[in-house]
Amino acid sequence: MSKAFTREDDDAPEPPPWPRRVSSLPFGTKNYITADGAARMRDELARLVEVGRPSIAVVTGHPDGIERRSAVDARIVAIQQVLGSAVVVASPSPPWEEVRSGATVGTRDRRGETATYRIVGVDETDLGNDHVSWISPVAKAFLNGRMERKGQ
Repeated sequence: MSKAFTREDDDAPEPPPWPRRVSSLPFGTKNYITADGAARMRDELARLVEVGRPSIAVVTGHPDGIERRSAVDARIVAIQQVLGSAVVVASPSPPWEEVRSGATVGTRDRRGETATYRIVGVDETDLGNDHVSWISPVAKAFLNGRMERKGQ
């Protein structure tokens, strides 16, 4: 192969490509997000831009520094995309009449076991904390439903 088709620094590590964000929303669907979620994302973005990214010293040719910097840059771009397309929805204020985005809903099955879910935006989904996306089957079963107050 001719030297014209190779790079001089072929041995240098190439930074990993940024993952393209693939939205789980159907095309044309608004990206609803709760006010809390938007605030958390803005805080994370500020931390990454002001502290996280500058603290990563990229040593020329050092793969760890380049990878970490690329990962931080990718997260910054992802958060900016989410915030750029987000429609912030205020959480419903009590007393609730209907289940809406931002609501926390409790359930009880036939055996008496309970579960609690918070309905949030797609980009806020956190199953470990029982935060389910408003487009998930669980949330869709609750949305626009009537609230039953405890003791009634």
